[in-house]
Amino acid sequence: MAVISDPVVRNIVVLPGVFAPSLVALALTARSEGKEGVRRLLGSIFRGPVAARWYVFAATYTAAIKLSAALLHRAITGEWPLFGQIPWYVLVGATLLSTPVQAGEEIGWRGYALPGLARRMGLAKASVLLGIVWACWHLPFFFMPGTDTSGQSFPLYLAQVTAYSAAAAFLFWRAGGCLLPVMLLHAAVNNTKDIVPSAEPGATNPLAWSHSLVAWLTVALLWICAAYFLARMRGVRTIAPEVGPA
Repeated sequence: MAVISDPVVRNIVVLPGVFAPSLVALALTARSEGKEGVRRLLGSIFRGPVAARWYVFAATYTAAIKLSAALLHRAITGEWPLFGQIPWYVLVGATLLSTPVQAGEEIGWRGYALPGLARRMGLAKASVLLGIVWACWHLPFFFMPGTDTSGQSFPLYLAQVTAYSAAAAFLFWRAGGCLLPVMLLHAAVNNTKDIVPSAEPGATNPLAWSHSLVAWLTVALLWICAAYFLARMRGVRTIAPEVGPA
């Protein structure tokens, strides 16, 4: 979920960071279930049919959260927060182009890990645990120059990503175990989160709490939604029985 601006850092960390979760998932599946298991896991990308509303949800969820945070900021302070300057059509194009790349993480996180965890502890708890792991996977970026999260507040990021994990789990469940909408959600998070930027200018301590009001309003809205998703997922233990570790 971090954007890498330094080409050296990008070449060193992006490929392992983006693709390792799914490569590990595919290797473990091949070891335990053979080629048929790998085929089923890869097939979860296009499992369907999926109602169009879930793709709309995936594409617009982050933008809706961010714009709502801007409205709350206006109501609280009397001033609009800073808005991003990238044209909307560029954000849409970037989201669509990067959606396939998200398979590098999502086959591992939601396709493999989440169903197995859900069978053991329930989907709601599994989504929270996976969200913590998902956030910690990105922790090195907060200490690396050349990333958009360098020096930013990791505690804030942890809260955001865990809430997003609940949304992704809910979407994966409602889409019948199809990964494509979740990949679209992941791409939209990456590419539309700066419609209303949350980053704190000049931040240097990743372990400090953020002083950005927009960031905390975003967290609050994400967790209001996450509370709804978690409530709906209570008692759910099965997404797609043939996907994920037994």
